[in-house]
Amino acid sequence: MEKIIHRADSRSFSNHGWLQSYHTFSFAGYYNPERIHFGALRVLNDDIVKGGMGFGTHPHDNMEIVSIPLTGALEHKDNTGRHEIIRNNEVQIMSAGSGIAHSEFNASKTDPVNFLQIWVFPKLKNITPRYQQQAFDIADRHNKLQVVVSPEADSNALLINQDAWFSLGHFDEGQSVEIAPKMQHHGTYLFVLDGEVEIAGETLKRRDAIGLSNYESATIRTLKAADFLLIDVPMI
Repeated sequence: MEKIIHRADSRSFSNHGWLQSYHTFSFAGYYNPERIHFGALRVLNDDIVKGGMGFGTHPHDNMEIVSIPLTGALEHKDNTGRHEIIRNNEVQIMSAGSGIAHSEFNASKTDPVNFLQIWVFPKLKNITPRYQQQAFDIADRHNKLQVVVSPEADSNALLINQDAWFSLGHFDEGQSVEIAPKMQHHGTYLFVLDGEVEIAGETLKRRDAIGLSNYESATIRTLKAADFLLIDVPMI
């Protein structure tokens, strides 16, 4: 088993006034040669945007972009004419493909929104851009893993253009769950949203993360009630 630990306080932090952003991997003005990506996982930003503020229209191409609001709501507009609101317990995916331009704003004029912005390298390049969002019942991740992003078109999850799976867990204290790579040459990135867990001999607290590769299985044990995100991605 190979493992890499990313503690919450080791992330890059940018305070732009209207935006507070924590970068796990190199992004924008933050560059760390040891933190470019974890396999196909390229970006994991933990963003807090003030009421009425947001990211103006900007382009993307050939990237799978997943947004997960943790508190508050996010307003999405793009050049296809789509206009959506993404709320807590909803997940959004945008396959940028051959190119798309979009904006993301706090849907509230007063309350902050905290959301995860996650980028994954695509499996196929220059596909037709595609957008999808879906609400997920938190009860379906109580002491079990709930798949919210999947490459399997017939699943109940959002479809991603990559052999990647995103799963959310909401576990009580003293619970455990075994994980394993979904495919050969895959690794798993565990990001603790809240609480405290133990895995692979490591204790992880709020916003700590661990990347596991070259492993057969591992057990996540909750030392305190915890919410976490698992991202299973190709490592090559």
